[in-house]
Amino acid sequence: MKPIVAIIGRPNVGKSTLFNRITRSRSALVDDMPGVTRDRHYGEAVWNDAPFLLVDTGGYLIDDEDAFAGAIRDQVMQAVAEADAVVMVLDGKGGISPYDRDLVTILRESHPKVFYVVNKIDGENQEQNLYDFYSLGIDHPYPVSGEHGYGVPDFLDDLSASFPEAAAYPEDNDEIINVAVVGRPNAGKSSIINRITGQHRLVVSDVAGTTRDSIDTMVKRDGQLYRFIDTAGIRRKGKVKEKLEKFSVLKAIKSMERCDVALILIDSSEGVTDQDVTVAGYAHAKGCGVIFVFNKWDLVPADEKNPKLFKERLDMGAKFLTFAPYTTLSALTGQRVEKLFGEIRAVYEQYNTRFSTGEVNRIIEWATERTPPPLHKGKRLKFFYTTQVATKPPTFVSFVNYPEAVHFSYRRFLLNQMREYTGLDKAPIKLLYREKSGRMEFGPKPEDNTNTRNKGHKDKESRNKLKKKKERKLQTAKKRKRDESQQ
Repeated sequence: MKPIVAIIGRPNVGKSTLFNRITRSRSALVDDMPGVTRDRHYGEAVWNDAPFLLVDTGGYLIDDEDAFAGAIRDQVMQAVAEADAVVMVLDGKGGISPYDRDLVTILRESHPKVFYVVNKIDGENQEQNLYDFYSLGIDHPYPVSGEHGYGVPDFLDDLSASFPEAAAYPEDNDEIINVAVVGRPNAGKSSIINRITGQHRLVVSDVAGTTRDSIDTMVKRDGQLYRFIDTAGIRRKGKVKEKLEKFSVLKAIKSMERCDVALILIDSSEGVTDQDVTVAGYAHAKGCGVIFVFNKWDLVPADEKNPKLFKERLDMGAKFLTFAPYTTLSALTGQRVEKLFGEIRAVYEQYNTRFSTGEVNRIIEWATERTPPPLHKGKRLKFFYTTQVATKPPTFVSFVNYPEAVHFSYRRFLLNQMREYTGLDKAPIKLLYREKSGRMEFGPKPEDNTNTRNKGHKDKESRNKLKKKKERKLQTAKKRKRDESQQ
């Protein structure tokens, strides 16, 4: 593993801003309101050719002023326990807080390698603000500006120099299956990831909207690496009014762009809703593989525990995802949670499958012979050949003489034939149509009778250029022959 560096501090000192600066990303959600970050947020960084993992944490509070203060403290202490180095961030504008003194005392007793960073120092003229922080017993406070980058390189030089040799941390080239856990608020997304990892990796609460950022968690099962991406709950657009929640929802939707499989979590105790179908539509539009997960199955009354009936209700609204598999489980009790890995693996294998051009053409040829395409302006549609051009998801391009004339019903027929005979019954498929290029497309353009004089002039110039080119070749050949005879 790479060295792990945890960033900690009280709320609103700029931890996430510094995290984004060091990782050169915008992956951590940033806002002026304190308490935005609640979970541990991991990101990769490199400095002086030394790779390391950076961990952003929530603001540390001793008193339970915030409903999530206790859970955030647990997350912070877990981050400190697993870190090779700790970066404590202090506020250069706000000065020293009682929480800072308490946290410095805790770190002195719990971790041997701590770097103290005074943030919001935007230039040399503000470095005088450092003097107050020496009263905390800090030998070397680093003046930095997470927002503008001032002092960050000097700090990172010392941080990277404290790491063991880079050779001790080889790159992991294993294939990783990216899984996004998405759904409405309070559907149990964080609870499922905590159950899978066997630890309180993410803050869980009955309060809807607990998760604000998209949090990555690495898990290994049977030699296979999985990256689970916990996301904020996606509510209907009309109910999203706060700026912070809008950003959270946008990040949740964007997380589907980097996933292979999306787990659409549905609260079984509330049944299938229109918003569940909307969230599934987002995943389908991003081209993800989809698995519907009916969570909180333990809360469903015994006389209503009919998974097929739930799926039928879902198919009525999400007809575009009837191929997607489904499962029932309980994140609270752990019922059938481990079976998710087999389903994810099955969907991913289809999602990443490639077929030979011969196989694909035989399927299309057989389908068009069985059910010929309709006529287009009295002419028969011709399917010349079809080939697979991409995976994730499997994407095929069929070259025809009139692509715009392929009716949507016939497109659906061919797609179903492809799904049936390729065995891709759990993954999305894309079948695109392109016009087959004819000879005239690359040949001479039709004559323009209104401009024959200019055309003749251009033809004459072309003949003269060709004649001069032939003369030069002839002279070169004669010279080569003369030189050979002299030798």
